Amino acid sequence: MTKSNTDETEYVLETKDLNIFYGDFMAVTNVNMKVQRNKITAIIGPSGCGKSTLLRAFNRMNELVPSSRIEGEIIFQGQNLYAPEVDPVEVRHRIGMVFQKPNPFPKSIYDNIAWGARIHGFKGDMDELVVYSLKQAALWDEVKDILDQSGLALSGGQQQRLCIARALAVQPEVILMDEPASALDPIATLKIEELMQDLKKNYTIVIVTHNMQQAARASDYTAMMMLDKEGVRTGTVIEFDETNVIFTRPKDKRTEDYVTGRFG
Repeated sequence: MTKSNTDETEYVLETKDLNIFYGDFMAVTNVNMKVQRNKITAIIGPSGCGKSTLLRAFNRMNELVPSSRIEGEIIFQGQNLYAPEVDPVEVRHRIGMVFQKPNPFPKSIYDNIAWGARIHGFKGDMDELVVYSLKQAALWDEVKDILDQSGLALSGGQQQRLCIARALAVQPEVILMDEPASALDPIATLKIEELMQDLKKNYTIVIVTHNMQQAARASDYTAMMMLDKEGVRTGTVIEFDETNVIFTRPKDKRTEDYVTGRFG
């Protein structure tokens, strides 16, 4: 997968008439949205509406489920991510993922960061890359003297920042975050939110969250997902706009009910 001459365009990801299936079940239907470069886009909505499925489609993680398939397109840097010639491993190199539960490898802090870079054939100074990645993830000052200790010995919030540093070490352009703070306490959650604000200077971030306050605080744009109007178990984006608009002047009554807590 090569970079195109559209790399400096305003939008880094775009879905076009996107449908996502697991077998015969359509989990996500007719999603059309554009993700703006160097901004934080939140995907919100009730459980079961396809938020994580949509997020994982952005770096082809759904393909790890054998029955999954898509219709439509996801355009990244001017190229359809699902074109036959596109290597999914390269997609995941350029579009990184941080999961809901911190999942450090049972290795040293240093090797957690270095592992992905080694896999992708990094030829530079590994020590420098480890330090840079940990600083980017606001973790360096806390671990600089214990790099040989297991990543599993860190606190939950530190482990999540270690996983973010591990994702950054392979030098992605986009970072996907699936409920990255849901297992963390309020102080650790605030650190993750502050970190996201710093990271968006250099990366585009897409986050799934159930936390309305977090979406309102941390994101620039918000996509509201809901099961379709007929109640069929398929999710779609019913509204997409700047976050302050979604939370103060939503166009869809269902969005208003959800963000104000009246949904359900």
